[in-house]
Amino acid sequence: MTPADVAEFATGLPETAESEPGPGMTLFKVGGKIFAILTQATASRPEQITLKSDPDSALHLREQYPAVGPSFYARLRHWNTVALDGTIPADELTDMIEHSWEHVVASLPRTTRHRLQRHHQDQP
Repeated sequence: MTPADVAEFATGLPETAESEPGPGMTLFKVGGKIFAILTQATASRPEQITLKSDPDSALHLREQYPAVGPSFYARLRHWNTVALDGTIPADELTDMIEHSWEHVVASLPRTTRHRLQRHHQDQP
């Protein structure tokens, strides 16, 4: 998936807000909380996305894919950084993004959480 594909998928999740806090970085939030951070490529690395995950899933993904590693900036147990180098199948990457969104939604207040979960289940 390209960074544009990733951004399109992330913004398609219910009530996702997108912002650019600085050059080369895009944040995706639900309920005011970050669930994904998309960063541009540099001379030393490809584009990447940082996603929230439960610790067990984070470790499993790191073992399964060389392009997945602990986040440099966020709490290492709960965040993975995924290189968008084309080595991870698109359906797996969309599952990771959706899992991150769901993980953040689960931490929101009950009424907000239930509304978002219902809205997400109603999507095609």
